[in-house]
Amino acid sequence: MLVVAKPFQIGITGGIGSGKSTVCKIFQHLGVPVYDADSHAKKLMTTDGILISQIKKEFGDLSYNSDGTLNRIYLGNNVFHNEEKLALLNSLVHPRVAIDYSHWVNENKQHTYVIKEAALLFEANSHKGLDRVIVVTAPEALRFKRVLARDLHRTVEQLKAIVEKQMPEDEKRERADHIIVNDESMLVIPQVLELHALFSSL
Repeated sequence: MLVVAKPFQIGITGGIGSGKSTVCKIFQHLGVPVYDADSHAKKLMTTDGILISQIKKEFGDLSYNSDGTLNRIYLGNNVFHNEEKLALLNSLVHPRVAIDYSHWVNENKQHTYVIKEAALLFEANSHKGLDRVIVVTAPEALRFKRVLARDLHRTVEQLKAIVEKQMPEDEKRERADHIIVNDESMLVIPQVLELHALFSSL
């Protein structure tokens, strides 16, 4: 039986405002498939029958509106601001994302390498099984400045709360196989091109 080798799998993560999505867009322009785990998670919460049933079982039918969309007001009041319930929700979502990602990798097996982008890559242990991890890094003050300019509805207090739930920047850097510095002192594209050449040769 002929066994088709899986493509090399690269994870990309970084704190809010670090620019990981921008880095992923550069890789996409180079023809590299990118799996945005956060977007897929949101999609699966309204399309994956198993996950929908699990969420309704744990948090009630009010978790969804009559049209099948997430009842974000209800979940915001009852789940998102409760650490235990949020951890429970994540424990339901992450395994379904892992299965979805596995199918996606199989669909892209003709590529030399693929990328998985996730904000909580280390925190959710979804870096396991990946071949390499890139951490996109920038100083916290610069990251906050970027997000506040991009998301006018956010406040500094909200950003601090988000950062507290994420792994400290120093620890991410220590765990990284590769680091892309996006602090406006170095050009990002040459850093991506260097890694693209490396991964394409593996």
